[in-house]
Formats: sequence, C-alpha cells, structure tokens
Amino acid sequence: MTGPGQGFEPATGDGAEVPSGRREAELRTAYEGLLQIRRLVNGPAGAAVPAPWEVRQTPRAVALALEAAGIDPSALDAEGRRTRTGYRVAAAGSASAAGSGPVEVTWVGPPGGGAAEEEQERLTACAAVLEELGWVCLLYRGPRRRRFLEVEPPR
Repeated sequence: MTGPGQGFEPATGDGAEVPSGRREAELRTAYEGLLQIRRLVNGPAGAAVPAPWEVRQTPRAVALALEAAGIDPSALDAEGRRTRTGYRVAAAGSASAAGSGPVEVTWVGPPGGGAAEEEQERLTACAAVLEELGWVCLLYRGPRRRRFLEVEPPR
C-alpha cells in the first residue's frame, strides 16, 4: 500500500499479500494515469508504446500492467516464504534493480503448490497482456527447466 506522499506501488510478487478494498481504486487510477502519460508523450502511437517513464522503471511498469490486468501476484510471509502462487517481476541479471533494462517475469508459488505445472500457460497470458502494451516478451527455459519471461521495451 502507499503512505502519505508516496506513489502507488504495484505488487511485484516479492511482498506481503496485497489487501483488496481501496487498492483496486488506487490500481485503476495508477493504470489510467500510465495510459494517459503514454497518450500525451507518444502522440499518435498512444497507448501501444511504453513511455520513457516506463522504460526507466521497467520492473514497476511491468508489475503495474500485470496487476491491472487482474493477474495475481505471488506473495511472501514475514519469513520470506511463498504463500501464494502468481507472477514475480524482478530485474533481469544485468539490469539494475531500480530501473531500466530487461526484467524477468516468473510464475512462482509455495512448495508443492503446482506453479511449475501451470507456468507456461500463465506466462503466456502475462506475455499477451504485456505485448498488447508494446513490450517485447520472450519465453525461455532456465535453470531446472523452469520457464521465465524476459520483458524489455521495443527497440
């Protein structure tokens, strides 16, 4: 959630479970703001191309798009254990944690929760949402044969 003077923070899948209620309205406002910025900055390309703000803060922008699309984020408890299956957005290996560069979207959950069995289908759904918004998505198979989605702005 947000505090006084802070902006909306989308769920990346690495935080506590996000309470509903007022959050839906904040999420809708943040996402509509992102689309409005795109229309103002991108001109005729409008909402189909990431704005410079998104490129500078790719993990945050990608998490906002996924959460706004109604895809559930993963969640952690106070000890750092996964409590819910969902997406996780993080800077890719060489990207800075705060900003630009590609991000990885993974589908994770509690041990034995079945995340590995549904990851291809769920990551494909994530890619469809992000590609509609102009992001470039590539599905890879990584260590232990787990799939992940690499997301970056168009070139």
